[in-house]
Amino acid sequence: MNPMTHIKLCGFADEADANRLGQIKALSENEIPYLEIRGVDGTNIADLSREAALQFKSELDAAGIQVWSIGSPAGKTNVHEDFDKALEQFRRLLDMAEIFEAKRIRLFSFYGTSGEESYFEEVCRRLNVFCDLCEEKGIIPCHENEKGIYGENAPRCLAIHKAVPRLKAVFDPANFVQCGQDVMEAWEMLSPYVEYCHIKDAAPDGHIVPPGDGIGALREYLPLYAAQGGVVLTLEPHLAEFVGLKALEGGQERSEVGGLNFENNRAAFDHAVMKLREILNG
Repeated sequence: MNPMTHIKLCGFADEADANRLGQIKALSENEIPYLEIRGVDGTNIADLSREAALQFKSELDAAGIQVWSIGSPAGKTNVHEDFDKALEQFRRLLDMAEIFEAKRIRLFSFYGTSGEESYFEEVCRRLNVFCDLCEEKGIIPCHENEKGIYGENAPRCLAIHKAVPRLKAVFDPANFVQCGQDVMEAWEMLSPYVEYCHIKDAAPDGHIVPPGDGIGALREYLPLYAAQGGVVLTLEPHLAEFVGLKALEGGQERSEVGGLNFENNRAAFDHAVMKLREILNG
């Protein structure tokens, strides 16, 4: 019996279309019930107005699409910068979570540390403040591994989760590949903390490729994720340039996006959905 039959798909639909109605169309036509909300009509979720959020929420409700997580940029700031500004942004993001009835928010562990242990205490202090605010709202904070932040590789992610036990994990295999981290080694270390996974794959040289075509070990760890009760996978394929990508990477080292030629962003998104379903169907 296929252990992954209960898996449900989610998507960063801003990779299919910057326009919110195009996002709903992409999710609906691909029979994807969940959205990880990040960009809406070209505006990052951190900067979305309350009025725009309420309008989009009503449209998502009408389409039967739920917001699984807030794909926030929280923690993608420099650890040397004033934390008060980051907290102000995080409170706005939690307001967005309430509007969209999202029970999760992804976040990061700060640039500017160069992975040096001397920053560990400050990184954990800031993450604990994020967790405090999430706890007040009943929202699950989920740390995503990402190149250039403190939690770049599996050992540093593990140290964070042990020190900040309220923090769950978003497991992103391509980000580990791009940092030279063996994905299965990372899975073995971090699986107890994983709340959900991002689906993005990468070749040995770090170039982003369609799901299953790289060394992100999707065929190896996804059955294990399902077996431990994991339910949702968020497609974040990065197979084409899309509105907001440069801002998402915060001026850091750029990802090598794509490598295949697609007619448009929607075609790239659809291809990633097809490739993931091939993996899930065995």
